[in-house]
Amino acid sequence: MKKYCLAAALSMACLAPAAQADTLLGLYVGVDGWKSDNDGQFSYKDKQSQNFYFEDETFVSYYAALEHPVPLVPNIKLKYTELELNGDAVIDDTFSFNGSNFAKGRKVNTVSDLSHTDYIFYYEIFDNDLISIDLGLNVKQFDGEITVEYDKYDKDERDVSQTETVDFSGFVPLAYGRAEAGLPFTGLSVFFEGSFLAIDDSKVQDYQVGVAYELIDNLAVDVAIKAGYRSMILELDDVDDITTDIDASGPFAGIQVHF
Repeated sequence: MKKYCLAAALSMACLAPAAQADTLLGLYVGVDGWKSDNDGQFSYKDKQSQNFYFEDETFVSYYAALEHPVPLVPNIKLKYTELELNGDAVIDDTFSFNGSNFAKGRKVNTVSDLSHTDYIFYYEIFDNDLISIDLGLNVKQFDGEITVEYDKYDKDERDVSQTETVDFSGFVPLAYGRAEAGLPFTGLSVFFEGSFLAIDDSKVQDYQVGVAYELIDNLAVDVAIKAGYRSMILELDDVDDITTDIDASGPFAGIQVHF
């Protein structure tokens, strides 16, 4: 975690001189629905990973952002993303999880809860009616659990089920960026938002690209709908003894309100 903290400090130090403040106080709130195609693997305490076949899922993300006119103080955005993956696998080799061994050939189920909160601190580097660019730091906080379960009765109707659950938590800092370009006289805009990290054996990327349409635009409130594609790769290396290689990607749609 010391390497992560150093990366976070360097990112903030580089961004601070370029900071520009908003001219008005603004609050953004929104919700997205995300239809995700999921696959990947995980392990515990550096044991051999097992690949699982995860079901397609629909997840929800909620967020709120506050932009202000105070110079050098970053704007803040909080975002919560559901990411509870349900899947199964036939063990292709002995799989050890939380001290238990699941034998080769067994079919096991998993519920892998990788839901997390993003704490995003950013500066408006450029902002006008047509183009906006934000840069900053995102800290992902994971506080979830992974369950592996073998559920079966033997020929004498005895319960021979086996279940192991591991709780884990940790913080992962990432570089953050967002860009949006408006199409004049249409109410349409295109945008990109993403967070990225590549340190040693850890690689995390979480980005979305899409189109937004402004339904309401007045002095009191702005309301926009949006749609696009979101991709998340979580290659976590030994975060609270959990190592993952998860890919969750698919289309999303949402609504955003600006006060």
